[in-house]
Amino acid sequence: MDISSILQGGYQHPLSRQWQSKRQLTKSMLMYPIFITDDPDASQLIPTLPGQSRWGVNKLEGFLGPLVAKGLQSVILFGVPMSCEKDFRGTPADDENGPVILAIKKLRSLFPDLYIACDVCLCEYTDHGHCGVLHKDGTINTEPSVERIAEVALNYARAGAHCVAPSDMMDGRIKYIKRSLIDNGFGNKCTLMSYSAKFASSLYGPFRDAAGSAPSFGNRKCYQLPPAGRGLARRALQRDVVEGADILMVKPAMPYLDIIADAAQIAPDHPLACYQVSGEFAMIHAGAKAGVYSLRDMAFESVDGMLRAGATLILTYFTPDFLEWL
Repeated sequence: MDISSILQGGYQHPLSRQWQSKRQLTKSMLMYPIFITDDPDASQLIPTLPGQSRWGVNKLEGFLGPLVAKGLQSVILFGVPMSCEKDFRGTPADDENGPVILAIKKLRSLFPDLYIACDVCLCEYTDHGHCGVLHKDGTINTEPSVERIAEVALNYARAGAHCVAPSDMMDGRIKYIKRSLIDNGFGNKCTLMSYSAKFASSLYGPFRDAAGSAPSFGNRKCYQLPPAGRGLARRALQRDVVEGADILMVKPAMPYLDIIADAAQIAPDHPLACYQVSGEFAMIHAGAKAGVYSLRDMAFESVDGMLRAGATLILTYFTPDFLEWL
């Protein structure tokens, strides 16, 4: 047998197997998505999202305190308004007494070293459930949409968010938000993380249950990317680099590892995030429950693929588990 054909000597030991990885998962790479509702004392389990809950601001200390003690370094907040008056432009999104702004202030006070990102979108707060302002015929009206989204992002920055993350996929919103942050003194104080390549995926079902964000009519296929649209994703990533995004994101993660790899090539000097979305998380749990594999092994394998593709930041509901396992 030829010498060069013998590879197993290089990974015969658990430690030497770790050395085969260019990068390994660390706690600093994890961002935990959490749902904040407008009931301040809420702790509501989400049936389709195993082990996850909607939280009220009064419950955040008890919920996140133990995770911070285990090494949690960053979270991303999603507002879940249950009792507000929704309208065509998502007015409650940046209500000073709404769940997100109250949670930002509470977390800044409770955990001064915790990095706080905020998802910026209108769908949870509009009466139609779409991610922007609409024309009378139900199509997206881009200019007022990006203006309103930038307004919400700025108000999250004013409240103390370290990072704003627009997930709406409206054309031109990165430039609009960046300009707004700069003009109001937050250009060097707040990170802009763009959901640059967000696909119209079938994997968002549990999230929509959690956030109550399903559209009341139609779908989001005219602004989220078509799953086969690799070229569109590359163009969106390139555009958001030019428009001033500080971090790029691909969403979902596992079915789009090629897009993550493309993003790492397109923007090698940018941090690259990916979102292991609710459906991915629920599928891994379902497979483990059915005895197909070990939950822990499959969670690590799924994330190894993201790291291998080039991700440097992973948004995942497995974050509490990884804080235990790492």
